[in-house]
Amino acid sequence: MQVVKSLDIPSRRQKCSPEEWQARLDLAAAYRLAAHCGWTHLINNHISLRVPGTEDQFLINPYGFLYEQITASSLIKIDLDGNDLDGSPFPVNRAGFVIHSAIHQARKNLHAIIHTHTVAGQAVSALDCGLLPLNQSAMRYYKRIGYHAFEGVANDLDERERIVADLGDHKCLIMKHHGLLTAGVNVGEAFNLMYYLEKSCETQMMVLASNQKYSLPSEESCEKSAQVFWGNGRVHDRDWPALVKLADSIDPSYRN
Repeated sequence: MQVVKSLDIPSRRQKCSPEEWQARLDLAAAYRLAAHCGWTHLINNHISLRVPGTEDQFLINPYGFLYEQITASSLIKIDLDGNDLDGSPFPVNRAGFVIHSAIHQARKNLHAIIHTHTVAGQAVSALDCGLLPLNQSAMRYYKRIGYHAFEGVANDLDERERIVADLGDHKCLIMKHHGLLTAGVNVGEAFNLMYYLEKSCETQMMVLASNQKYSLPSEESCEKSAQVFWGNGRVHDRDWPALVKLADSIDPSYRN
C-alpha cells in the first residue's frame, strides 16, 4: 500500500465547475462527520458522490487517508471503469470502486453512497433475522432494505450486478457479514439514512445483549410508520445544513 507522505494536495477549486466544487465540499464534510459519529474503519470504507451534470463520474476518497484527513481537493474523480480523471498521486481502493460504481451505474437517481463497517452494523449483518423493527427509527426500514450475501472481499466486477439486484428499488442495503450501505439523492439523504440505520443496529444489539424477552410491533403499525417516514418529504434537506455547521465547528480544514 502506498504510504501517504503529504496531505498537501493542490487545490482543485480553480480546475472544476462551481457545481463540482460544492459537491466536493459536501462530500468532504460527510467524511468528517462520519468520523465524528465513529463510523470509521481506519483508512477503509467509502463515501462517494456523483459529479454534478454527469452520469459516469463520481468522487471518492484517496486510499490511504483517514476520514479526518479528507479535504475537498484530495477527493479523486473517477469514471465507471475506475479511471482516475484527476491525476491524483493516490490510489482508489478496489473494493470501494466495485461497490460504489455498481450503484452509480445502475441507479441514476441516487447520487450519494455511504458504506460502513461499524461494529453494530457488522453484528446485525451476521444475524439471520436481519434488522428488526424494535423501535420507531428502525421501522423506517421495514420491508425497505435489501440484503446482499457475502461473496468475499468485493474485488470482482461481476459482483456488481448482484449488489444492484439485491438493493432492488431500495436505498439501503445490509451486506451480510460485511456492513451497511445507504444511498440517496444527495449526501444529506445518504447520511440521514445511515445515521438512523446505525442507531437502529446499535439498539438491536443492546436489546439482544440484555437477554430479556422483547416484543415486536404489529405489521400494520410497522408499515404505517414506514409510510410516514418515507412520505415526510426531504427531511434530510433540513438536517444537512445543520450538519455542515457542525463540520465547520469541528474542523473547517475539509474545505481546503
